[in-house]
Amino acid sequence: MVISIARQSVILKCIRKKSVMLGNYEFYYGAGLLNRCFGLKGTSDMKPQELFDYVLPQLEGLTPQNEQEEYLIKLIKFYEPLENYDEQMVTLFKWGETEENLWQVNI
Repeated sequence: MVISIARQSVILKCIRKKSVMLGNYEFYYGAGLLNRCFGLKGTSDMKPQELFDYVLPQLEGLTPQNEQEEYLIKLIKFYEPLENYDEQMVTLFKWGETEENLWQVNI
C-alpha cells in the first residue's frame, strides 16, 4: 500500500464532499486529522473498533470550522471499521495528527 494514496483520498473526499471511506487506511488518517483539528485524544495503537468507539460519541459535540472538517466528521460517522490493523495505519494516523498541509492534495 502506498500510504500517500490514502491521505490524498481522504483530502479529495473532504474537498469534493463526495464518496465514503473505503478502508482502515483512510479511517486512520481521518482519525488522526480529527485529533489535529478538534483536539481529540485517540491514539494510533487503538485497534479499529476501539478507535471508532472512542471517536463516534465525540462527533456530535464537534464544531467544524470549514466544509472540509464538516465532511470529515460525516465520513467518520458513517464508516464501519474493518478488523485489519497494521503499521501503515499507525503511520497514517500520525500523519493526520501532524498534518502540515491541511486540505492540500499534493505536497
